[in-house]
Amino acid sequence: MTCKCSQQIEVSQDKMEEECGVFGIYAPNNGTDVANLTYLGLHALQHRGQESAGICVNNHGEFNLHKDMGLVTNIFDEDKLEALKGHAAVGHVRYSTTGSSMMANAQPLLTNSIKGDLAIAHNGNLVDGAEMRKNLESQGSIFHSTLDTEVIAHLVARSFKDDITEGLKHSFQQITGAFSIVAMTEDCLMAARDPQGFRPLSIGKLGDSYIVASETCAFDIIGAEHIRDVKPGELVVIDDEGITSTFYTERKASKFCVFEYIYFSRPDSVIANQNVHLARKDMGRQLAREMDVEADIVVPVPSSGITAALGLAEESGIPYQKGILRNRYVGRTFIQPTQEIRDLKVRIKLNPIEDIIEGQRVILVDDSIVRGTTSQQVIRMVREAGAAEVHLAISSPPVQYSCYYGMDTSRRQELIAAQHDLDGIRDHIGADSLTYLSIEGLLNSLDADCGFCTACFDGDYPIGKGTGKLSFE
Repeated sequence: MTCKCSQQIEVSQDKMEEECGVFGIYAPNNGTDVANLTYLGLHALQHRGQESAGICVNNHGEFNLHKDMGLVTNIFDEDKLEALKGHAAVGHVRYSTTGSSMMANAQPLLTNSIKGDLAIAHNGNLVDGAEMRKNLESQGSIFHSTLDTEVIAHLVARSFKDDITEGLKHSFQQITGAFSIVAMTEDCLMAARDPQGFRPLSIGKLGDSYIVASETCAFDIIGAEHIRDVKPGELVVIDDEGITSTFYTERKASKFCVFEYIYFSRPDSVIANQNVHLARKDMGRQLAREMDVEADIVVPVPSSGITAALGLAEESGIPYQKGILRNRYVGRTFIQPTQEIRDLKVRIKLNPIEDIIEGQRVILVDDSIVRGTTSQQVIRMVREAGAAEVHLAISSPPVQYSCYYGMDTSRRQELIAAQHDLDGIRDHIGADSLTYLSIEGLLNSLDADCGFCTACFDGDYPIGKGTGKLSFE
């Protein structure tokens, strides 16, 4: 008997996932095709979210929104983009947690109040989002989604500030959490980051058009120049007069998410004046200095471990080998919920090359371990390919705590480093040895112009956990 689709599950990667990417453009020149530029920008940010995508354009006060579930290339075609005419646009790609994968949660969010139309795209998570939502509902607000973004929209509508830009600024002063936001009114495009600057957001320029995006790789694809990052606590306003900047709160210690460098961001992006690829390579070099293992080859787990493996091989002098092939044509795989079949998911994506691995002492390099299931299966496959020894090297510290600021992490009881010590993890995944990069080594590998949040490693939450989460947006 065939199992019903509702009984099937998608086997998730054993990785943390970013929650979304945002993009915005303001073009005083009416000849600029803002919809197609936004489409290309979202395509570059697709790694930040594959659940849904949307674009809202402003045609001199007339807003037009198109969004749907799925990938950017599946949602937008030539006809749909042709219909999105305007001089400004906001775009969004989204990854959702279980239970919040629904059309109502697709962004951008378009709202209307007495203050005017407002389109918002949001990356991050409000730690007081659930409490704020409850308070707003008790005052008569009606919610149509589980988005933190909608909390912000209601705060803007209820603000005593008559001007919608001032209302948005006022809403930021009432919330606590991680947020990088691109918002669009009838008259302007706005970009803002939370006071600690947890999530990334950058400013670019293309001709006389200004652009904001989660990562600079979105500028590269359209030929825009990267100007600078939006600063923590800053509200940037872009209109026909150009760009202006104000700070809606006092400056606080920067707590940028260090996992943007470890895994989330594209290697070609530049964040806080540091290239992500070079940062990951330095993590691998530092990892080589901290580990004491004799081996014959360094093999990355593709594709997340490639850059760190290059750095480790260069520093250690141990030859780098592409000993595992990744099938690049595997999409989302829905399979029957049995453990035996789940184990095959890794084999669909990864396949060791026996002629490279057989008889070798292998250092297997990856960027992180969350649950440990993928590491366990990859190590088993490498042993079956004939490896004499398998030593796992991880270019980040152990993930022991859940994130409350915009990453999709497992519940803490599912995090393998929260349940086992180093020897216990090594035994569970079946490695001959296991080496994590230390927190100190990680931070020494980074030369960025910011401070970092390392709460998922050390439990030091900069602004607390909050009273609950609506969803990871």
